Amino acid sequence: VRMSEDEGKFYEPGTINIILLPNMKLTPRAMARAIISATEAKTAALQDLDIRSSYSSQIHQATGTGTDNIIVIQGTGIPIDNAGGHSKMGELIAKVVYEGVKEAIRKQNGLIADRHVFQRLKERNVSIYGGISEIKCACCLKKRDFVGAVEEILLDPRYASFIESALVLSDDYEKGLIKDLSAYRLWCKMIAGDIAGKKIEKMREFVGLDNMPVVLKMALTAVLNGVYHTVKVRSYEKSFNINNGFDALAVSFDHHS
Repeated sequence: VRMSEDEGKFYEPGTINIILLPNMKLTPRAMARAIISATEAKTAALQDLDIRSSYSSQIHQATGTGTDNIIVIQGTGIPIDNAGGHSKMGELIAKVVYEGVKEAIRKQNGLIADRHVFQRLKERNVSIYGGISEIKCACCLKKRDFVGAVEEILLDPRYASFIESALVLSDDYEKGLIKDLSAYRLWCKMIAGDIAGKKIEKMREFVGLDNMPVVLKMALTAVLNGVYHTVKVRSYEKSFNINNGFDALAVSFDHHS
């Protein structure tokens, strides 16, 4: 969930529970500040991993779950009156919570920063197969073959990184931090041409999801167009070779007859 953006509708399974056990005695003021420091560190861990909101995954990162809890034990020993961001205690709390949340997410959900682009798209509820509209062309290209070719292209780190960059740009564009997409549009055309092996004069509309963020839709459209031209050429070449084989076979039969 992303607080301030998403609507609370239900109690979801799964949560982040944090227990702080200091080796000093925190005053009530310091205990209150410790909760703030821990909350900020938890949110930083989620955002650095790009954990998505389950309500609005294509647009927002998560800031936490709807049932997160933090318990601060007062502790014993030397009294301390501050656990905010400018104090050493606040620094230590933030570091341990940050690392603890990342480790918990890795163990519970198997999510790490260096996960594959297919997983990143899945977290945004983007399916290559489900997001592609029906393909109509004279080459009789089947959708499943097209999707397979797209997935093969995204195994290339160069094109995977292009999609991953688009994910970051998409978030910033939706927040209003980026206004002009002209340079990005040129990049998309360059990627499409690079995959196709030639300049594509007119991009076809393959993405069938109207509610997809514009930046992400542009990136997928570029990859899909590049793959489409590549697969279409292969299909024509295969058909040409088969036809030539039939012609040669016919000539051979005529010769023997």
